[in-house]
Order: sequence, then C-alpha cells, then structure tokens
Amino acid sequence: MVNLQRKVFRITACIPSLVLIALLMVSYTLKAQQTESQLSKNTPPKVVTATHQNQPSFVSQDCAACHQEQANSWHESDHARAMSLPTTEYVLGNFDNQKVSHFEQQAHFFKDGDVYKATIKDSDNDEGETFTIKYTFGYDPLQQYLVETERGKLHVLPFAWDARPIKDGGQRWYHLYEHEVSDKDRLHWRQPLQNWNGMCADCHSDELKRNYEPIADSFNTQFSGINVGCVSCHGNDANAWSESHPLPNQADVKKGPYKSIGDNYAAQAEKGYWRLEKGKNTVSWASTPRDNAFMDTCYACHSLRAPLSDGFKANTSFLDNFSPQLITPPIYHADGQIKEEVYVYGSFLQSKMYKNSVNCLDCHDPHTMKLKVEGNGLCLQCHTAQAFDTPKHHGHSSNSKGAQCVNCHMPDEIYMGVDARRDHSFKIPRPDLSDEFALPNACIGCHEDESNQWAANAIESWHGKPDALESTRNNLLKLRHGQRLSLQDHLMIAYDTNIDAISRASAIQMLAQSTNELLPTHLVAFVADKEDLIRLAAARVANLVPAQQRVKLLLPLLKDKRKAIRTEAATHLISLEIAQADIALFKTAFEELLEATATSSWRGEGRVNLANIWLQSAEPDKAENILQGANKYDPFFAPAYVNLADMYRAMAREDAVAQVLTRGIQNLPESADITYSYGLHKVRQNELARAVKLFAKSIELDPSNSIMAYTYVLAIDGLGQTDKALRELKALLPNYENQDQSLIELGLFLAQKARSRADYLWFQQKQRR
Repeated sequence: MVNLQRKVFRITACIPSLVLIALLMVSYTLKAQQTESQLSKNTPPKVVTATHQNQPSFVSQDCAACHQEQANSWHESDHARAMSLPTTEYVLGNFDNQKVSHFEQQAHFFKDGDVYKATIKDSDNDEGETFTIKYTFGYDPLQQYLVETERGKLHVLPFAWDARPIKDGGQRWYHLYEHEVSDKDRLHWRQPLQNWNGMCADCHSDELKRNYEPIADSFNTQFSGINVGCVSCHGNDANAWSESHPLPNQADVKKGPYKSIGDNYAAQAEKGYWRLEKGKNTVSWASTPRDNAFMDTCYACHSLRAPLSDGFKANTSFLDNFSPQLITPPIYHADGQIKEEVYVYGSFLQSKMYKNSVNCLDCHDPHTMKLKVEGNGLCLQCHTAQAFDTPKHHGHSSNSKGAQCVNCHMPDEIYMGVDARRDHSFKIPRPDLSDEFALPNACIGCHEDESNQWAANAIESWHGKPDALESTRNNLLKLRHGQRLSLQDHLMIAYDTNIDAISRASAIQMLAQSTNELLPTHLVAFVADKEDLIRLAAARVANLVPAQQRVKLLLPLLKDKRKAIRTEAATHLISLEIAQADIALFKTAFEELLEATATSSWRGEGRVNLANIWLQSAEPDKAENILQGANKYDPFFAPAYVNLADMYRAMAREDAVAQVLTRGIQNLPESADITYSYGLHKVRQNELARAVKLFAKSIELDPSNSIMAYTYVLAIDGLGQTDKALRELKALLPNYENQDQSLIELGLFLAQKARSRADYLWFQQKQRR
C-alpha cells in the first residue's frame, strides 16, 4: 500500500495544467534558517520596479556596443519580448473598454489615461477588483498580463490576448482554461500555481532571483534585465565567454551545417564538420567530436525541471542548476511523444538528431531564434532532397501540407489554448502501434476521419512492412503504457545502450512499477554509469533498496560531479546511519538539498517534501508546523492534508486526524485522496459502515486507483458481507486490467473464504492471463 506520508513531489517549470513541485518552509528550523541566510548572502541585481526601461539590461547594452549585428538580430526575437513594461509599443491586447466572460468569471479591460487596467470578477455576486497592468508577459502567439495581487506577488490574469492573425482565429481575449475554474481551484489565477515569481519568472528575465521570504510568505523578486538578453545565454563575464566559446563564423551559421562545407577542408577538418559520404543521403559529423555543451543553457528554460538554486547561471551544467523530469506517463505518451506541456529537453534527448550531434543552432538562428530556413529547406541542410523531398518518400503531392517534413516527424500539440508547439523527438510515424499502446500519430492527426489501420496500410504501401520492435523497445512501450513487466525484462530496457539515455533513465525511475524491493546489485552498474541521467535515475529509486544496504550504494553519489545527483542521493540517506568518516560528505549534499527546498519554498507541494525531510530527521514538531502552513498558504492542495493527517495518526492523535481531514473535505470535496484517508480513519474508529461509503466515494472520484478498490472490497468483507465483496470486486476488476495482481489475489482469498468454487475458478482464470 502506498505510504502517503512519504509521497514526494518534484517542482517543474511554468505549467498551469500540471501539479508541480515546490518546497515551503514555515517556522524555520535552525538548519533551514542557515540555508535562508546562505541564500541571502548573494547580493541580487536590481529590484523589480517600474524604473526599468524596456531595453536590454545594462550588461546587454555593453555587449551591443561591440556586437551590433547580434543585438539587432536579438531585437527580432521572442526573447527580446519575453517581458516588457506596459507601453503602447508592447501591449498587444485590446484595452478599449473590452468585456469578456468565461462561465461566471468576468473581465473588463480598459485604459485610465495612459495606464492599462483590468477589473476581474469571479462570479455575478463578486464586486470585482481592479488591477493596474504592471508588465506584459510573452508576445507570440499569445500575450499575458501581470498584476500585483499582494506586495511583491505578481500573478497572470486568467484571460490572455490571442495575438494570432484574425484569419487564424486570433485578435481576441480568451480564457486560459476551457473548463470552469472556481476560486477554490488550484488553477484559479490567484493561487500559487499562477504565481509569476515562482512559476515563470526565471525564464523571462536576466539573472532573476525569486528571493522568497518563507516566514512572511512574500517575494522580493529581482532581475538585472527585464527580458531574456545577452546575460541569460552568455553569462555576465564576457571575457570568460569569449575564451571558452568563440563566436562561430556568421556566414557559416546562416548557411547551416550541410551547406557550410567549404573549400578550406583542412581548417574545417581540424574543428570538425558535416560530411555527406558517398552513397549516403544524410550528412554526419566528421573529425573532432562536436562540443554541444552550450545546449545546457538552452535546456535551462526549455525543459520541465526542478530548480536546485534561486536563479541559474549560463554556461554551467544543466544538472547543477536543475533536476529534470524524465519521460514518464502521464505527461508523455508511451512512445515518448509529447502530451502535457513538457517543452523540448525531454523530446530532443530521445531523438536521433541529438544522438548524431545536431544542436539547437543547426536549425535556429542564435539571436533571432527563428528558423534559419522555412519549409523543407531546413531539413534539406542535412538530408538530400532526392531521397526525402519526394512523393516516393512522403507519399503526398509536392508542396502540400503532407509533404512538409515537420508535419510527419514533428507533429504539434496545442498548449495554453492557442500555442502550437512541435515535438522535437523527430519520430517516424507508427500508426501500426497506435491501437495497442494508445498512441497518437501524425497521419490521423491530419486525416481525422480515418483509422489507425488505414494509416498503417498507407505507410506500408509506401515503405513496406515496418520492422518489428526489438524486445526491449517493445517492453519500454508496455512499461509506459502501464503494463506490468518482470523485473528482468524491466532491467533489460535500462541495460540496452541502443536505447537513448533519457529513455533508459526513465525506465530505471519506473522500477517501482515492477518491484517493491531492489538489491544493490540491481543498481550498482547504474550508479557508476557515465551518463548523468542514468546515475540520477538510480539515485531516485534507491529507496527501493533495503536501508542497511542503501548507504554503501549511494555514498559514491554524494560526491558526484552533478548537484542534482548529490541532492537526490542525500534525500534517501537522511534517516540512515552513516559512518563518521562520511558524515562531512553527507552534510555537504544535505545542505545542497536544503538550499533546493528553500529555493522552491513557496508552494504546497514543497511543504510535503520538506516535512518528509524533518520526519526522517526525527523532527516531527517541525514537520507539523510546515504541513499546517501548507493548509494555510495553499489550501486546495490535497496531499498536504493527507500527509498531516497521516502524521497525526502515527502520533495516535485521532481527534487531530479527523479535524484535518474534515477541513480538507470542506475545501476539496472532490479529492479522492482525502476522502480515502478519511475512510481509513473511520476504520480505525471501528465505524466500518461509514468507511465503506467513503471508500466507495473515493473510487467514484478516482476510478483508476487499484489500492482504493482493494481497500473498499476488503472493508465490505470486514462487515461480514463476503458475497457482496466478491460481486463488487468482479465488477471493478475490468478497470484495473493493467494493474498488479493484488486484486486477483484478493479475489482468490475471498472465494476460498466464501467456499465458492465458481468464483475461485473465475479469478484463477484471470490470474493466468
């Protein structure tokens, strides 16, 4: 059974639709205060005030003095418009006395002289509140608007401006969510989930520091440049940058990799170059291995990740600034295609492009960030036209939508209502796998009235029957689709070096899906792997290794070169005995862990994480204060109630359990977790009939949770109604076909108890499938 008290959350980038992670400290302990003090020693740049001009930061202006061409290009980029003061030049939305509504929520956009304002009402009975627009946020294809809801706290308004042309449905106000969002929803625009300071700010301004004050629950956010300028990508040490990253030849940059192969073969051979070998249709990188380390700076913002410090530095390892989300459901499809708002990092690291040394700047101009070439010409930099830009390859009329490389290999998903973002895993469409693994495919994305089988037949008629997947790749699809694997089959995915590193790491992170316990021998090779992500994933699942064996396994990772790995290792060693000789090593990693928690200490998720740290450190009073704060500052975050109630249960304070869960249900009546936890409380109070009703409600709210179904059926049997328990279990079982065998084993037990041979054979047949 899941131990809710130990549930861990990971903070991710600015994603309004997902549950993200953060760590909040209320009532600091000594160690937490030390961490806060350490963070405050770093003197931040300029404070966020209206005195900022909508120009590059001071450092960027210095850069522009010598790099005018690059500065001019940068002004054409979305980076230059990432955030701006609300002036006529930069406000795109119609503030000419415009009124818009979404269910009961209403907005009125208008100008008071030269000042842009908005009045927001959450219902017809709400008098509303008028806000002054402090900043524009973003530019294309939508623009959001920031207002100050409390001193230092900026939030994005619930309505955004669709900046697309009228012909594409744009030039209108629209709500960021299609469904209704009440003021008791975490997606409500005034909740932490929509907070600019914590959620989005670090990727829209130079050298941003959140400067969160956990005791006061306030921000003093600061930045050196209002938008994404030179410093964000190059750092603020111009000499260090120029020495380690000489500027590329601008002519070659504009030509692209394939066309940049010139006559000066010897000079290019020394630094490496793209070469089209005889008989090949795609170029390959030749000579010196290509240094693509600069992409860690791109990943800092174009990824789903947890921050490890307040702000990040350009030209440093991604895993020293962040801990990334890997390729796991439900945010990715089973084959790794994008599903939720996951940005680019996870997709690109799966791709053959990444494996073969392609980098961001092979397709995107380094300063405008626009594509170097529009249409198929971009791909034809590296792939020959005679092989790929032909109906024989793509099966469509030339110049049609179906003939565009990106429409087959980079299908898009719509995020934030209007923002179409392309998948950067560059996959080959496999409609033959779509039905089995519930996968989208580019073919049906366009031909919506056709079937997956129709699409599979079409591709087979062009290119022949697709090769069968290797067993490990097929098992990877099964794993991500929710099917149970044997531990051996699961581990073989991670050992297969023909699979990309991030997918192997993701499989390691999902080992709990195949086993409840691991031996050190299962992970020892991964702990020593040369791939950073493999070591990170091994650290993340180390809690499956028995405690007495875990210390020896993880000690090498406490001194790993990457902070993300060190902090992950420390997380799983907090409550264990460490030899005196290794205490200093652990303490250093633990302090880094505390720094990461303090950095993200503004959200409900983080309080749960922080409380777990103090629980494991035998500091229940501190954990209690933190979880109580979670209910205050993020009152619609269900796990905080569940974890606090679980802690009170461990203290035998059942009255407190009831109070917490009752308050949780009042705030979140649709929470399956809180309802289920309250049912467990009623079991302990010997109110089994009431517990059964609560368990039934929890299943109704979350029909995918097999643990809730197991407990519900067991509680019915506890009332002496074994026959009813069997009927209910048989009715529920089809909902959990891909779950573990615990429900079937329960059915066999109940059938024996009821002396029902027919039911026993029925469950036995299910077991053999």
